[in-house]
Order: sequence, then C-alpha cells, then structure tokens
Amino acid sequence: MGTRKRVVHGALDEHELAALGVSPGNLLDFSSNLNPFGPPAGVRAALAALDPAPYPDRSCVRLRQALAERHACEPEAILPGNGANELIHLVARALLHPGDTVLVIGPTYGEYAYASELMGAHVVAFQTQPERAFQPDGPALSALMHTLRPRLTWLCTPNNPTGVVLASAILQTLLAIAAGDGGYLILDRSYSDLQRTATAALSETSSPHLITLHSLTKSYALAGLRLGYLLASPELSARVGTFQPTWSVSSAAQAAGLAALSDPTFLASTRSPLWAASEMLSTGLAELGLPVWRAALPFVLVRTGDGAATRAALLGRGCVVRDCTSFGLPAWVRVAPRRPDENRRLLAAWKETR
Repeated sequence: MGTRKRVVHGALDEHELAALGVSPGNLLDFSSNLNPFGPPAGVRAALAALDPAPYPDRSCVRLRQALAERHACEPEAILPGNGANELIHLVARALLHPGDTVLVIGPTYGEYAYASELMGAHVVAFQTQPERAFQPDGPALSALMHTLRPRLTWLCTPNNPTGVVLASAILQTLLAIAAGDGGYLILDRSYSDLQRTATAALSETSSPHLITLHSLTKSYALAGLRLGYLLASPELSARVGTFQPTWSVSSAAQAAGLAALSDPTFLASTRSPLWAASEMLSTGLAELGLPVWRAALPFVLVRTGDGAATRAALLGRGCVVRDCTSFGLPAWVRVAPRRPDENRRLLAAWKETR
C-alpha cells in the first residue's frame, strides 16, 4: 500500500523548531486547543505521589468506574485509551475492511481519514463551507449517506476546527441512516466540556451502531499524558478493545484522570475565565481588521489569506498558531486562547505583521 503521509497537527514540533534554530522555551503555543487554566492541582499531587515502578492496571478498573458514574452507564461500555487519537485508530482497525467506504464530515480532524485509509478504506469527504457558517446541508448529507452506504461516518461535534455543533435531531437522522445500512456513526465529543453552554448529543450507549469519543486532555490540560475514552454498547466497546495493546493507558494517565474526575469544581471555575480570554482575543483580532470566526468553542478561526505565511510570520515573533491548510482551509489559521497576558503578547506580535 506504500507509505502514507502523516497527518498535520498543531502543538510544537521540536524537529521543525530545531531545523529553524528556535528554542521551544521561547515560544507561546496558541495552536493547541487546551484549557490554559489547567491541570487541576489534584492532578499534580497525584502524579507526585505515583510509584512508577509497577505495571499499570491493564483493565483501568477504577478509571472505568469513575467514567461510568460520570455518564450513568455500565463500566463495560467504556474503553479508556492513550488519547482519543489511539481510539480513532482502534475503531478503524476493529470495524473496517479493505474496500469499505468511509464518510468524513469536514473540515475536521485529519486522523479520521488517515486511520481509515490505513485500513484500505475509500474515504469520501463532505466538506462544509464558511459561506454556510460551516453548517452541513442536512438533506444533501442524508442523500449522500443513502447513496454511499458508508461503513463508518466520522463526525466531530463540537467540531475542530470550526467549533460548530450539530443539533441532536440531525445526529439522530444520521444515526438512523447509518444503522439502517449496517454502518456506524462515530461522534467525536472531545471538545464538549469546553463549550460555554452544554448541548445535548445522543444517548451514548443507546444504539449498537453508535460510538462516542471523549478526551480528558483538552478540558483538563493533560495532553502530555494522553488520555481519552470511548462509549459504546458493551459488545461494541469490547470488540474495539480487542485491538488495543495491553497497558496502553499508563499509570500516570490513570492517576491523573482519576484526580481530574474527582475535582467537582475545576471545569466550572475555569470555563468562565477561558471564555473571557476568548472574548479578549476575538475582540483584539477584530480590532486589527482581521475576519474572525467563532462558534461554540473558545478557539477561533482567523481568515488571513495565507495561513502558512501567517504562521511563519508569528513563529518568528515567538507565537505559534495553527495553519489550517491541512483542514482544506489554506486562507485561515486557528488560534486557541491562553491567559490574558499571553493573549496580549500574541496581539502585539500580530500587529507587527500588519
């Protein structure tokens, strides 16, 4: 099948920085969609107390139980993973065969298509447009699903990079179409905790044709530990889990996840300052004369005309933003808010490029 080009991601790439002669310690990263007010204090305490010598609990029993309580489901419905990214690849391995058709609703995270292509699937993209507020044409999407009969339909809601949320009625329609054709709807809900106001999706274990992905790395700022989980019917969760390597979720990730989940105030107390930082950033960018798009998530899209050039110009001034060319949006960059003083540094650097 040959070597496939890896997916482009945000965050700092030390190989790239070394080639440019740039020290990562001198950069502010606005390309990663993380809660800048995390992680919770209890996470740091749990990691400090961790004995790294024993093997991790390969069944993640305590973590599964805590997540089951959070979602009011049975622990067998939950499969923790080494970040949602690992789970995307496990789903593709468990459910796809060479020649299957896969539908990806974009612009969105590149690993859905990449994981599917690695399994020999034929990937079809349904690309939403900024002129329609990045909202899909519901009848057109439904008609395409009826025509393609995809084995997997990948949908991120709230979406990365657009922040768009699809109404539960639309999701229910897509699930019904997928189930009717023997396929699966994969909902990536990794960013749902960062919404200003929670929105309903679907009952996460209600259908044997639905898989929901979640991440603790964004809302709790645990990206370096890699921790996500999926919810599905117990049978489907077990099917996906057979492809997961033993000890995939480290002791550190499990301890951090348990500490984060046991903190009842962290998300509520940081969501307000996070959105205040987003408001500050959006206003400042608009005052520079830049077209800004923001939906249900605190990060923003900024239309600069040349995302790659904008990223390079800001990188030279100590700030990293996400060039959206790999999303199919070459005129845009994505910017995640940080703390107010750091946002001011970005706005000052951006002003220098004007």
